[in-house]
Amino acid sequence: MSGQGSGGNVLAAVCSFFIPGLGQLVQGRIVMAIFFFISMIISWALTWVLIGWVMVPIVYLWCIIDAARYRGDD
Repeated sequence: MSGQGSGGNVLAAVCSFFIPGLGQLVQGRIVMAIFFFISMIISWALTWVLIGWVMVPIVYLWCIIDAARYRGDD
């Protein structure tokens, strides 16, 4: 069983740093992985109307923090 701050969460956070959603995929959370990946695609697409420049770092950091703080079902 791995809790917050475990090696698995660190690895997941590093994976999410490189590809948003990959950390959640490593943790076996497929729906959240798809959510974060699509959210980043939408955020980058919205940079054309300027709102994306605010959304990209927010979604990016949220994805990394979510992977690092995840606690599996106890």
